[in-house]
Amino acid sequence: MFATTELPDRDPLPRWLAPVPKTLEDLGLRFAWLVVAINLAGTVFGFWYYSGQFSETPAAMWPWIPDSPMATLLIALAIAAWKLGHELPWLTALAFFGNIILGLWTPYTLLVFHETYLAQTDFLMYQFLFWSHLAMVVQAFVLHRITDFPVWGVAVALVWYTSNVIVDYFIPVLEGPHGVHHTSIPVSQTEPMFLGADALGVVAAGEVTFTLLAVFLALAIRVKKFERGAVDPGSSESG
Repeated sequence: MFATTELPDRDPLPRWLAPVPKTLEDLGLRFAWLVVAINLAGTVFGFWYYSGQFSETPAAMWPWIPDSPMATLLIALAIAAWKLGHELPWLTALAFFGNIILGLWTPYTLLVFHETYLAQTDFLMYQFLFWSHLAMVVQAFVLHRITDFPVWGVAVALVWYTSNVIVDYFIPVLEGPHGVHHTSIPVSQTEPMFLGADALGVVAAGEVTFTLLAVFLALAIRVKKFERGAVDPGSSESG
């Protein structure tokens, strides 16, 4: 059940778009159900981790709270759909965006506020959060094997994660437990940082940057596949 030899071909993408070695990609795809199970376990842990914030946040805003566990849930669902023979490009794009954005944003935030986090968080938990989120980036870079990132699928992911950025940093739809916005950081959101930015502005800059990076990577993968003839521009899946 956990292993299969029917692996999708690996398109000859440049290393900067496919940085994960083929051997590791093949291993992840061959044991896809195990990868799904690990991500579901991470999702359960993530929702537990956010339980305190859920209790302090209006229920209407809950979909925008558990960013990382939602990303691991999305990739679990995307890989499961592919294994069942029904790859959903919009779902795979959402998974790619989520794991790139949150897989980079969390380590970035842990580094920016490392002194405060290390004072408030167990050292092993700090290390777990840091490296487990970087692992999310690694698995995101395997998704090019199961999708060609149609433009409409990328658009769906961009709309969702843009709404996440807007709610977290710019337009407070409903007030959050750590201030007007819903992003949880270990210092006051208005604490001065560097280059004239406050703490919220620093983490916002990171998430906006990583969202733009996800858009660029997804569309660059599509373009490179098209250049190599791996995408049929006339097919219904090409968007």
